[in-house]
Amino acid sequence: MDQSYYESDSYSSNEAGVSVLYAQVVQGKPKMDINEKGFLEVKSSKKSRGIYLGDVAKSVLYSIGSHETPFINDDSNWDQQVWELICKSNDLDVKIYSSHYWGFGLFNRCFYNKIEIRGELSIRARCVHDIVASLGRNPWEPYRLKSFERVTNLTIEEHINSWNNLIKIAKDEMNENILKLEDSVRSLRGVNEDSVEFILAADNALEEARTALSDRNSPAVERALSRAEKAIIRANPKTDLQSTNILFDDN
Repeated sequence: MDQSYYESDSYSSNEAGVSVLYAQVVQGKPKMDINEKGFLEVKSSKKSRGIYLGDVAKSVLYSIGSHETPFINDDSNWDQQVWELICKSNDLDVKIYSSHYWGFGLFNRCFYNKIEIRGELSIRARCVHDIVASLGRNPWEPYRLKSFERVTNLTIEEHINSWNNLIKIAKDEMNENILKLEDSVRSLRGVNEDSVEFILAADNALEEARTALSDRNSPAVERALSRAEKAIIRANPKTDLQSTNILFDDN
């Protein structure tokens, strides 16, 4: 694994192509093992060092989608909650650093994660949106405010902005996709009496998309948008019937 890609720590969260975020860890589990090559395993076949991945890192790995096996950059530290993890998906490269920021690391809530996400802005934003949704809490809210600000060298206002700016980008993009399909539905109303059923289906799907967006459930948004788009295609009198049947037969 090429580590040079991650060696620089001089960039800021505003640098093009990378987002740097800090999060409060609440739960230490799941516990993972590190195999002899430095990759994470649920349970190693050989005696090896283990780490507590924590709820934040677990949510990050879930939110980047299909990815390579996470790699622990340096396993010389035998503290199970102090580690540096590297992972790549098709669209994103992620590095997560775990350490304590108060209380000598005696409790799970003593720990924080530094998260570095590289990739296109819209994909990074979607990932961050999904991290927060998966956690079900605001990861930027620390147990010890002053200690958190000191170790991260950022104010709580800067932390809030770093997270919320990316979340807003993701929400705005999904909302724009909904608006585009709503415009398409409006353009088809009253055009063809045979399309009423499909227009109603599109309306229902778009309503579901809006509900999912308010619930921060982006996968459900995408599924609802897909259903709406297919209904719009079938409602359009200009759509070739044969190609439409092929499209729906695939499902």
